[in-house]
Amino acid sequence: MSPSEPRTNRARADDVRARLLDAILPEAAFDGWNAATLARAAETAGASAGEIDLYCPDGVLDLIEVWSRTADEEAAALIRNSDATRIRDRITQAVMIRLDALDGHEEAAERARARLLLPDAGTRGPQLFWATSDMIWRAIGDTSTDANFYSKRAILSGVYAATLSIRLSDHSDDKAKTRAFLDRRIENVMQFEKVKAQARKLSAGLPDLPGLAARLRYGFGRRV
Repeated sequence: MSPSEPRTNRARADDVRARLLDAILPEAAFDGWNAATLARAAETAGASAGEIDLYCPDGVLDLIEVWSRTADEEAAALIRNSDATRIRDRITQAVMIRLDALDGHEEAAERARARLLLPDAGTRGPQLFWATSDMIWRAIGDTSTDANFYSKRAILSGVYAATLSIRLSDHSDDKAKTRAFLDRRIENVMQFEKVKAQARKLSAGLPDLPGLAARLRYGFGRRV
């Protein structure tokens, strides 16, 4: 999984991981993401123990990451072709597109989410949510480089994680429950951003209160 992986080995690594992922998804849906399901997937995929150690040193956690990043890549192409115009509509549509990548694999996704909560998973779960949020913002054309770059992704990570929990239990054809929940979360974010903008506008003409407090504490300096 390392970016520094030799290029000559990368194609082989990607092939092995892809085959393992295809083999483990039906296993994980019933028995979870663990060493036993990985062993069975390796047998199905024709991967040796040496290849597992080499290409998936963190075992099933590496395959969960492969699944998430592969779904990100596939969703990005669809999101770029979105016909929505308003930012909130584009974000809503993008989140739904990414969640649709889980169709048919809800049980495996639910168990993957539970696996990422275990101590040995470290910060991998939040990192994957961040990567998905970053993909969405880039796919809809975001070019921010200031503090907004981080705040946008942090907020969307929370929205996506919360909506994912609803999506995994929503088996209706139109996913109405998921869409309604997402719409409410997006509305909350939009209202929050409006309040922030109003606060910045109102405070623009106010004196520098921290600076004034410092001058009161340390003096205004010598008068001429």
